[in-house]
Amino acid sequence: MGKTYDCIDGRLRAFIEEQHLFFTATAPLSADGTVNLSPKGLTGSLAVLDERTVAYLDFAGSNAETIAHLRENGRITLMWCAFSGPPNIVRVHGHGEPVFRDDARWAGLLTHFPDIDPGRHGLRSVIVVTAELIRDTCGFAVPLLSYESDRPLHGSRFARETDTTLDAYFQSKEHVGTSLDGLPGLPLPLPPTPAPTPPLQGTEGA
Repeated sequence: MGKTYDCIDGRLRAFIEEQHLFFTATAPLSADGTVNLSPKGLTGSLAVLDERTVAYLDFAGSNAETIAHLRENGRITLMWCAFSGPPNIVRVHGHGEPVFRDDARWAGLLTHFPDIDPGRHGLRSVIVVTAELIRDTCGFAVPLLSYESDRPLHGSRFARETDTTLDAYFQSKEHVGTSLDGLPGLPLPLPPTPAPTPPLQGTEGA
């Protein structure tokens, strides 16, 4: 039987942080709009910020359906499945927001992802999700699958891009600036990568 949780902590948080793969689902308000469901990988690209907030890095290489839907209505569901160990499925239903490079929160959000070099992956936004409903279910029919490693292909493909060439790449794609249904997607031109925040005076070597 499923259980509803008040917050993301303890065993639930540990389960989420241990998974190498999760899924995102969004949809436009239009009754005949395109529902989007995406797998998300790359170890270290998702972080639990607090008991009601999770965030993940949104990279180059895909359309901008999630961004477009969140800009329109904010609805999003995240799902994690246990492919090893005890069967479990966790869903976080909530309100999501894409945070872009020119947002004052950008640098602070990136501190939650210390194992990811954003310059290697064409980072274009950080998706921040505030949980409104947190539930798990049994997952008895989810198969047992073994994790081997992250694929190196994404990093090797986008590590050679600069801000200028990455912007040109996004501009050339049909469904990055606008969604499949014509909603505003990734704002273009792409803002430059913000300069690293200098350490506070007197903290060097601390």
